[in-house]
Amino acid sequence: MKNKLSDRINNLPVSATLAMAAKARELKNNGIDIIGLSLGEPDFNTPDFIKNAAIQAVNDNYNSYTPVDGYSELKQSICNKFKRDNGLNYQPSQIVVSNGAKQSIANVVQVLVNPGDDVLLVAPYWVSYSAIVTLAEGNPIEIRSDISSDFKITPLQLENAITKRTKLVVINSPNNPSGSIYTEKEYLALAKVLEKYPEIYILSDEIYEHINYGIPHFSFAKITSMYNRTITVNGVAKAFAMTGWRIGYLGAPNWIAKACTKMQGQITSGANCIAQRATIAALDAPVSEIQYMIDEFKERRGLIIELLGGIEGIKLNQPKGAFYIFPDISSFFGKTLKGKKINNASEFAIYLLEEAHVATVTGDAFGSPNNIRISYAASKEEIKKAIARISKALAD
Repeated sequence: MKNKLSDRINNLPVSATLAMAAKARELKNNGIDIIGLSLGEPDFNTPDFIKNAAIQAVNDNYNSYTPVDGYSELKQSICNKFKRDNGLNYQPSQIVVSNGAKQSIANVVQVLVNPGDDVLLVAPYWVSYSAIVTLAEGNPIEIRSDISSDFKITPLQLENAITKRTKLVVINSPNNPSGSIYTEKEYLALAKVLEKYPEIYILSDEIYEHINYGIPHFSFAKITSMYNRTITVNGVAKAFAMTGWRIGYLGAPNWIAKACTKMQGQITSGANCIAQRATIAALDAPVSEIQYMIDEFKERRGLIIELLGGIEGIKLNQPKGAFYIFPDISSFFGKTLKGKKINNASEFAIYLLEEAHVATVTGDAFGSPNNIRISYAASKEEIKKAIARISKALAD
């Protein structure tokens, strides 16, 4: 039936993270004990004060279609959050609530990118950026970095990647998959380059902002010269352990926000009514309410770095945020392990799944072919067991 489907869907890659999770589930269903470290999903329960707000919304009979761009009360809470946490002044008319931050990103790309426009992706980047750009018939252009630069690009790299066709730059800090964080100074240096190109817009994905370990989060839109050209995307999935609630949002210039609302109105309309009411409670609460999760992630980061550091051939840095480790495993390329030849990161990740029964994700999907992503959004016991299995599978 493939020839009856559109070129659009035939050319669209499957999400690598979701594909690995599906493969792991299949093996699990066959009775194999798989440890899943592939998905970016906190293993905590949603905090009770958020769940109670959802229960209250049910009891208050919230059950009708919501405004396409979100409840006005939620949009005001988002404005308050942007001011409190990021020093950004947005009005409710500049806010659009969507079915997850992924839809927010897709809306932005659809309303800004024309066929043939270049979109610069600062690599490593989240797997869906490239596919979302391709769906808009844009050209995803990678600006690569590696572990030697802490997975961050330089202003010169940005300058060299810009062409007459460049329309949008997508940045993400704290970064998925590397956990790297751009400092205020580093973002100011990148902005200095972009100031020379007023027709280029910036999409700043800040979904992991609260999951950082000592480096203050800095929003790109806080740079005065960038405010009217930046779309700030965020959501409640990661920091509030609300992945399944599917609420994301953006702050943008009015004309972009209006266009995103128009786009969303023809695709999904408004986001879930109960989840929106719960999100008001999440965003109105002080960040200290979720500090216990951040503290636990920091402990797990220390544990996984210590354990992986004992495996010869794995090269590590210390991520400053998010809940991923992104080791360079290129020293294994060309080697034969347990009778299996490893040629690239994808084969390495499959080898770990089949031999160690640990699910990770190939760095190829993130624009970093020498790496794999390992999530430490799992219990310490699971992490210890997983790294012990990996160590055994990689031993000569």
